Amino acid sequence: MTEERQHALLSASAAHRWIACPPSARIGEHKEDKSTRYADEGTEAHILGEFKVKQALGLADASQSPVPSMKYFNSEMDDYTTDYAVFVLELMEKAYQISKDPILIQEQRLDYSKYAPEGFGTCDVVIVADKTLYVADFKYGAGVLVDAENNPQLMLYALAALDTYDGIYDIEEVCMAIYQPRREHTSFCNKTADELRQWAEEVVIPAATLAYAGEGEFNVGDHCQFCRAKAECRARAEHNMALTKEAFKLPPLLDDDEIPTILSQLDELVNWANSVKEYAFQEALKGKKWDGYKIVAGRAGNRKFTDDKAVAKAATAAGYTNIYRQSLITLTAMERMMGKAEFRKVLGDLITKPPGKPALVPNSDKRKPMELMTAVEAFAAEPIQDE
Repeated sequence: MTEERQHALLSASAAHRWIACPPSARIGEHKEDKSTRYADEGTEAHILGEFKVKQALGLADASQSPVPSMKYFNSEMDDYTTDYAVFVLELMEKAYQISKDPILIQEQRLDYSKYAPEGFGTCDVVIVADKTLYVADFKYGAGVLVDAENNPQLMLYALAALDTYDGIYDIEEVCMAIYQPRREHTSFCNKTADELRQWAEEVVIPAATLAYAGEGEFNVGDHCQFCRAKAECRARAEHNMALTKEAFKLPPLLDDDEIPTILSQLDELVNWANSVKEYAFQEALKGKKWDGYKIVAGRAGNRKFTDDKAVAKAATAAGYTNIYRQSLITLTAMERMMGKAEFRKVLGDLITKPPGKPALVPNSDKRKPMELMTAVEAFAAEPIQDE
């Protein structure tokens, strides 16, 4: 899978960025794409999820489980990947309702170079059911909420799958799905094959042509957070420095018309500042000297035992026996043990889900607005903070 998941210059996963800001593809091309713990954890979750789908379909057995070689496997990953397998099987059930013999392909490398030079990507799930195509992506991350609606990554996968299977099945409609269990989020978007091809002609091809050539206009936005050159990009720096000048210009007190304008830009300003700080820090660790700055040791971490078993043995030998505590297994583990129906029957009245903390967001955010009194009453005991 590692080889299959190598990224093209115009990768599907970065399509939202290079479509919005074509020259970003080339300026970050030769910068190191550092793997993170979260990315490695996500890769393992994909491997395990793929295995569980195969196992459920009778295409793999327990002896082939990837778990023994996994570094980040835990009960949470076990639960979420099982749920993912159930999600894929539910898609197959939908496919069987419209086709007697649907086909399922997992982790398929798809070529969309017809629309973006040298473009390819690996799609988690492709299901072909006669005139309907299903394209699904498993998002294991808990950070950024990902929606299927007009999602460029899914749409590129759909275009590539159309080119691969349309000649055989005469596909008319595509159902695209995002499954993001750690955010309790499932999202669908349906488009016709004609709508996807029109999007490719009007949006993808022009942007991809510029991006591959390293041309076009720089465009600063939310997509910058995923750019490898985000800390050094001059366009982003000029944009944010211009914002600071606007925000703090005279008169000293901002009026009510200025506040919303500044609010709409603050997240980008903070993200930019943090990316510059992180870039400078990482370069300093490599030995680079920044005028006026130095690397120092931070505050020491909290104390912790080096070996729990050795601690228990030593404490017990010294006469201290009350050193253990009991706690319930997690809610997810309890539900898995009982089964969802029994869980609701036995514990349904004992489950609560606290509301999220209030947050001030743009009107474009898809969440429904809270009633002001509800927000004030629910969080009267603590100050309202940013998400």
